Amino acid sequence: MPRIPPATLKSWLRDGAELAILDAREEGEFGAAHLFWAVPCPLSRAELAAPALLPSRASRIVCTDGGEGLAERLAGVLQAIGYTNTHTLAGGTPAWAASGFEVFSGVNVPSKAFGEWVEHHYATPSVDPAELAAMLAAGQDLLLVDSRPMEEFWRMTIPGATNVPGAELAYRVPSLLARPDTTVVVNCAGRTRSILGAESLRRAGLPNPVVALRNGTMGWELAGLDCERGRTARHPPGTPADAAATRARAWAFAEAHGVRRLTRAGLAALQADAARTTYLLDVRDAAEYAAGHLPGARHAPGGQLVQATDQWVAVRHARIVLADDTQTRAAMTGGWLRQLGGWEVFVLDDAMEGRLEAGPGPAAALPPGTRRIAPADLAARLAEGAAAVVDLARSIAFREGHIPGALWGIRSRLHALAPRLPPDRMVAVAAPDPRLAALAAEELRALHPAPVAVLEGGTAAWAEAGFPLAADRANPPDEACLDWHLRPYDRNHGVEEAMRAYIAWEVELVHAVERDGDAPFGRW
Repeated sequence: MPRIPPATLKSWLRDGAELAILDAREEGEFGAAHLFWAVPCPLSRAELAAPALLPSRASRIVCTDGGEGLAERLAGVLQAIGYTNTHTLAGGTPAWAASGFEVFSGVNVPSKAFGEWVEHHYATPSVDPAELAAMLAAGQDLLLVDSRPMEEFWRMTIPGATNVPGAELAYRVPSLLARPDTTVVVNCAGRTRSILGAESLRRAGLPNPVVALRNGTMGWELAGLDCERGRTARHPPGTPADAAATRARAWAFAEAHGVRRLTRAGLAALQADAARTTYLLDVRDAAEYAAGHLPGARHAPGGQLVQATDQWVAVRHARIVLADDTQTRAAMTGGWLRQLGGWEVFVLDDAMEGRLEAGPGPAAALPPGTRRIAPADLAARLAEGAAAVVDLARSIAFREGHIPGALWGIRSRLHALAPRLPPDRMVAVAAPDPRLAALAAEELRALHPAPVAVLEGGTAAWAEAGFPLAADRANPPDEACLDWHLRPYDRNHGVEEAMRAYIAWEVELVHAVERDGDAPFGRW
């Protein structure tokens, strides 16, 4: 396995060729310290994550870790599934830091840092929570929009807000306003999506006053104000009446930053170029995507794509092709992606013309021959004390609902979990992705003397069959959630302290990026 020193990787980051840096650790471990452009690709899910993160098997890849040897194992997995240009960083992140290079904590760091750069670069106006509370109390003419996905909005938001996620803002907010003097306030949980949302409206030429809520719902609660929970107000569905006007304004922004137009024929030519990486991403909302999308397009809602680019795009200097029906969301997203990472970005002119695929995306299926068990059969065995359950869901999802008595685990740590399983009971493996369950079941068979099967449909199918779920916010405890970088709202203890630390961390990012020197924000 080729190993490269930190100085070589630093030079590769600046040579203009395609490069992906993959960190083999779980996200919670990754969040402690990592390289700026590193993307989490946990060893526990690598076979499933890599093909989406790395569409080209020829990609130049460097695997890294925390110095514990996981990078070599990840590189081996990648080679086994066909990646031919794979390297490891000698000494991992500790060696990078020892060489005098910047190390970052947290997750989605390029996107978070970019939000801070946007605020500085564009002088995005903001209002603090106390000011907004006074404006609301005085009955000022305001439109409050929360730029997060509905699931986050439902959990907590500013009282009276309407849910208009990310890239939907420039597309839908103009049609929600009856007067040009109504002040629009954009919030999220913290800072990034508030800033980018507010600045999107300003860059799109909205004539109304627009401000970001400083520090979002965290700032609101730290100011002693109460969030509203369970709110469901959202923008009207369908195409806004002013879609042609918002499209023209979005394209003016996109073209100013080098976004180019493309047809399906041009896309086919890009995808046929084996020497380059091309991502095809549909930036509409989930329902629109499911109703019909370009074959092969992954769903990446525009606001979340800019907010967490590393969830979809791992390769520096790759090509990104965006699909949308009216192009407003794709054009706005493309303009921000160009400024964030300098990728080559295209918007399809004819994305919705020709053949479309329906559904939420390719269905993951169990490999042929996998031993499986149905929810009813598992329930009967559990009632008899003849079965145990291993659940590989995200730790925070396990907390919210799991099969009673199930053990939570991470696939790459099954060797530590196996001794806790009764040796005389069959084991059912549950996972959100059946392929992950099948991989883990195969590995558990070498560690457990009794039969091992995959629960058909996972915990979701168990619940749909009417069987009960257990919930326990303390199981697993915060310190055991290695697979997830806990946000302040995920924590069981010290939530207020975590909120303050998060806000301070995000504000400081812009300075750490300057020291690092490898972010091309605004330089394309």
